[in-house]
Amino acid sequence: MTSIFEGALGDDFARLSPMMQKRFGVGLDSGYACVGTGVMSSIRRGPWWVVPFLYIGMLRNILIPHVGANVPFTIENYPYRDPFGRETVTFVREYSVRRKPSRFDATMILSDGRVLDYLGTHQHLAVDLNLTVGDDGSLRLTSDAQRFYERRFVGFRFPLLFSGRAQLHECFDDDAGVYRIRMEVNNRVFGFLFGYEGEFTCEFLPATDAPHRLKPVRHERRT
Repeated sequence: MTSIFEGALGDDFARLSPMMQKRFGVGLDSGYACVGTGVMSSIRRGPWWVVPFLYIGMLRNILIPHVGANVPFTIENYPYRDPFGRETVTFVREYSVRRKPSRFDATMILSDGRVLDYLGTHQHLAVDLNLTVGDDGSLRLTSDAQRFYERRFVGFRFPLLFSGRAQLHECFDDDAGVYRIRMEVNNRVFGFLFGYEGEFTCEFLPATDAPHRLKPVRHERRT
């Protein structure tokens, strides 16, 4: 069984640089986790009126309202099987901007040949991801359709007019021996909402399950 990213990319997975293949090869069959430690050179946000929405998102670890420079962070990618039998990979980022760290929770599965990204502690948002491989072996993730789920009977497509489209670019710098990451969230009407860029190194640890602290409080069946 391939990793969820190899399953989504197909033959294009082999076009990733070797260290990018290692990083996005995390899965139950590969039997390892990827734990990254690094520094965000900048964390930015849009105009003042986006701040309340960022603070609301912080309540469920979906958005981060704080800004800063040279901010230490970690990212933990662990594979596990969720209660519905789906192979899942954690993408949990923690930033030390203030005394109390800010955290962004995401868990990803492979669904109908695409990577589906559940956001937040309760998997409230399900976001389709489009993946492309650059000529330099880098990976670009672009968010697409978004659906909001709350409890058993609430579910609707979340209008992108009231949200944003995220574009994340990640590569491995062979000369520096670090991964580099850049992400921006933009709204088609209101423009830039949030973004960051930085670099990190990774440790690859044996793992076929994720620590409980990285798993969501609630798993969502709907995709």
